[in-house]
Amino acid sequence: MISKKLAPFGTTIFAEMTGLAIEHQAINLSQGYPDFEGPPEIVDAAVAALRSGDNQYARSRGHPALVKAIAESRERLYSLRYDPLREVLVFSGATEGIASSMLGLLNPGDEVILFEPFYDSYPACTALAGALPRFVTLRFPEFALDLDELAGTVGPKTRMIVLNSPHNPSGKVFTRAELEGIAAVAQEHDLIVLADEVYEHLTFGDARHVPIATLPGMRERTLTLSSTGKTFSYTGWKIGWGTGPRALIDAAQAAHQFVTYAVATPLQVAMAHALTEFTGAGFLAEFRREYSRRRDFLLTVLDEAGFKVSEPRGTYFVLADFTALFDGDDRAFTRWLTTEHGVAAIPPSAFYRVNPEEGRRLVRFAFCKRMETLQNAAKRLSRIRS
Repeated sequence: MISKKLAPFGTTIFAEMTGLAIEHQAINLSQGYPDFEGPPEIVDAAVAALRSGDNQYARSRGHPALVKAIAESRERLYSLRYDPLREVLVFSGATEGIASSMLGLLNPGDEVILFEPFYDSYPACTALAGALPRFVTLRFPEFALDLDELAGTVGPKTRMIVLNSPHNPSGKVFTRAELEGIAAVAQEHDLIVLADEVYEHLTFGDARHVPIATLPGMRERTLTLSSTGKTFSYTGWKIGWGTGPRALIDAAQAAHQFVTYAVATPLQVAMAHALTEFTGAGFLAEFRREYSRRRDFLLTVLDEAGFKVSEPRGTYFVLADFTALFDGDDRAFTRWLTTEHGVAAIPPSAFYRVNPEEGRRLVRFAFCKRMETLQNAAKRLSRIRS
């Protein structure tokens, strides 16, 4: 029997759509994982770590080599200084970081502000912590933040704002003005910001990722999460981290030590190598160029197929309005698209709570795929109108 805390959430929409894709041999543009490998040197580093004896429990807060590499990368990229042994914490992916951070920081009855559409882990982890979600809706196609709505959502029990930028599933990159508005609300009401920045290196055009912890007065109240999976295309390794002031890291560690205790040692060693060798300007520029090429290709395909698209400024997702092509809601559309046209996508109404009608006309595609995969999907999508 499922606990009352988790019963309302059921099976994740990602598992549901991936299962449907397998059943119908569809091209899977639903789940956000690459169908290609990252730099082979990172695998070589993992193999070397396995063979050199790095196979026992790591330090619970993170292998010394990895926390050092994380701290150095934060200072090099964003001029944020963190003590690697006290202000850095390694998780089994950023999703575990969300869960452990909420379990460690929230008390039953606390309120958490979430922006919808949301990554589906946020409400579930809020429920696990016994806290209550409060929602601010970002609306298609711009997904602009209404700062007045945000301020009006804060109440006497509000404890935390969860900020995901670049934003999944919309592809929005929060502007500096929006971040400054969030920071002002957080400081006025003494709130913690849990900043999910796993797509920090995936921005397009003139969009720039600004960590909210870099804004005045925010380092001391921000726990920032990121991971290696999105940047290095080894999502199955589940190596994520948190950085923040010691009090927030200690709170997350209070839960992490009982949830996971420690993350796979040889993979931590390999990702320490990755952060040291592959976060320079050259690698990241090529990383963005390759994803820009995939994004632009899929945007053109969707536009020509009759979708109204919201151009993502970051991440590797596209939200598109399908109402010119299909008479039904997003769940019916994605099932039809998978079974009749062989392309699987995500119905995003699952990512809304207060205004699910915002998602019922939309579909989410992932473009973290080989160009060959996207080209094959394009052939199938081009037949929708025929």
